[in-house]
Amino acid sequence: MREVFRNRRLLIGVLVVAAVLAFALWPRATAVDVGAITSGPLLVTVDEEGETRVRDRFVVTSPVAGELRRVELEPGDSVKSGQTIVMVRPAPPTPLDARARAEAVAAVAAGEATLGRMRAQRAQAATALTRAEQRAERLRRVFAAGGVAQDELDAREADARNAAEVVRAAEFAEAQAQHDVDAARARLLDGSAGHSTRDIAVVAPVDGVVLRRHRESQTVVPAGDPLLEIGDPRRLEIVADLLSSDAVRARPGADVLIEQWGGDETLSGRIRRVEPSGYTKVSALGVEEQRVNVVIDFSDPGAAWDALGDGYRVEVRIVIWQEQNVVKVPLGALFRRGDDWAVLVAEGGRARLRTVSIGARNATEAQVLDGIAEGDEVILYPPDTLEDGARVTRRPA
Repeated sequence: MREVFRNRRLLIGVLVVAAVLAFALWPRATAVDVGAITSGPLLVTVDEEGETRVRDRFVVTSPVAGELRRVELEPGDSVKSGQTIVMVRPAPPTPLDARARAEAVAAVAAGEATLGRMRAQRAQAATALTRAEQRAERLRRVFAAGGVAQDELDAREADARNAAEVVRAAEFAEAQAQHDVDAARARLLDGSAGHSTRDIAVVAPVDGVVLRRHRESQTVVPAGDPLLEIGDPRRLEIVADLLSSDAVRARPGADVLIEQWGGDETLSGRIRRVEPSGYTKVSALGVEEQRVNVVIDFSDPGAAWDALGDGYRVEVRIVIWQEQNVVKVPLGALFRRGDDWAVLVAEGGRARLRTVSIGARNATEAQVLDGIAEGDEVILYPPDTLEDGARVTRRPA
């Protein structure tokens, strides 16, 4: 009796140990995140940073080299077309040293001699013209009486025309020599001799506001130096530089979503132009990239984006494909299985492997063509250890 009781206790102990080992080694369900297969609109976009700019920008430059008066206008001030915006006093001519003055005097003398020679040649040509015209006139009278042939008269009239052209050429040569003398005399001016001290008024080319002021204080500027930029901030556009591989998919007229511009709402726009020429740009990682500028117009009324100005940063999403009703799968549920795409579907507490066909996709979702249906639940970001048929449980939110 005692031996039977001892064997029973040993059997119970073995059963308890076996139960504990079975419980410890029994495969447990893997906690996973689950997403649903839904239907709805799908947008495929090219996302890039952009910058606003005034569409019609006018750069006002100094018309002459001289002293710029202080610019009183500030960025944001309104101007009218023809309004004086800055004043420039022309710089006086540079004084000549002794050698340069002697060369200038000699150049004046040489020019005057050339002018005298051209005048003499013109007078000689004028005398020849008078003589040729007299001969032609006499031959016309003789020809009318039948005294000379037609060829003789034509030859004399041709001589008269040639003499007239020689006179014209001599007049042009005389005028050129006169200009050369004037230029040589102008080089003799030094200091303030013959120099106007009147300021030159620079006027605004169009109505608008001052966008940028390149110069503010009184200073000396060369001719053509930029002073102010003027434009109409109500005529804004956006320029975004896309990778050339993305630019080939962007078409004029495509819809654009404008985000991260500082407002709460997403603005809408439309591509006006894809520039035909690209350029090389070095990225922040030091990689050379081929970029293409894409110009975008706002579709919303001006009141929606009136807080924007010139040179503001925005983010644009250019729509290259869209459909209003497609079956969609979260991109985090897809993974590669050989050459095919696959998902793990959560069914009855088990993970079931499905091969799927997908179409268009964006950064978060993909279009489902075949393999799963709307309403199925797929496992998001499945671990590599999760196999077909494994037990799964939904992770608490």
